[in-house]
Amino acid sequence: MPHYFGIIFALVSLVTWGFGDFFIQKTVRAVGSWKALFFICAAGMVGIFPFIKNDLSLLNAGDFWLLGLAGVTMLFAAVFDFEALRRGKIAVVEPILGLELPIVVILGITLGGDFLTNLQILLIVLVFIGIMLAVLQSRPEKNYRRKILEKGIILAGIGAVIMALTNFLVGVSSQGVSPLMTIWFAHSFLAVVSGAVLLSKGELRRLWTDIKNYPVPIIGQTFFDNFAWISFAFATTFVPISIATTISESYIALAVLLGLLVNKEKIKFHQIVGIFFAIAGIITLSYFS
Repeated sequence: MPHYFGIIFALVSLVTWGFGDFFIQKTVRAVGSWKALFFICAAGMVGIFPFIKNDLSLLNAGDFWLLGLAGVTMLFAAVFDFEALRRGKIAVVEPILGLELPIVVILGITLGGDFLTNLQILLIVLVFIGIMLAVLQSRPEKNYRRKILEKGIILAGIGAVIMALTNFLVGVSSQGVSPLMTIWFAHSFLAVVSGAVLLSKGELRRLWTDIKNYPVPIIGQTFFDNFAWISFAFATTFVPISIATTISESYIALAVLLGLLVNKEKIKFHQIVGIFFAIAGIITLSYFS
């Protein structure tokens, strides 16, 4: 039965991350990445605190180091991911963020002793082929100055690498400490850092105005992203981190679909083929993992 709980939590994170990234893109384009990050993490810090306040005194030095490392990696991953979503098309950026899946698998092999079948290796190759097709904006021209990479691709790639490490550390922390403590600690750290950045820019006083001007995307991203992280953290306590990651990673399909249908984003044919390969490979890899 616990195994099924893990699958359910992973599926919940799949749906909520898909909607979360959709609203995050709208928020970062409206108010900026640091404000979007602050809204999410400040809400998580306040909302989760009542559930973990009695456990704070039980943390030891090793717990603080692990939670702190998870928080730092989550900060860098969020900065790169948010900027990628702000600059690029969600239908192209999301498959690149999906690069975190094979990286988590590699972490599982090197650190967790996981074993990959030939089919899983083939599917990972398919994902990489899809990613390469998705990032190309047009065919290479003789003019070397012509930009062939979609906006946000490099940021998304860096973010995917860091996010893979973040997922791994969140899973380890959730298993070793607790899911709610892990997310609360990380989001509290991010709230303090992003709040300090906004304070230095003199933008904290505009937060309430931003909420009044853009209530739907801000509330949407705040609710869905917090719910997604909590669900993922709980999933890793019932099933292996690699399984929780591969199932939840299918949120890419939902986010891309929202980007195409709601945002009316236009992409070229070869990019559509690449996105299809990437999504199909990730979903199938999730199934066979």
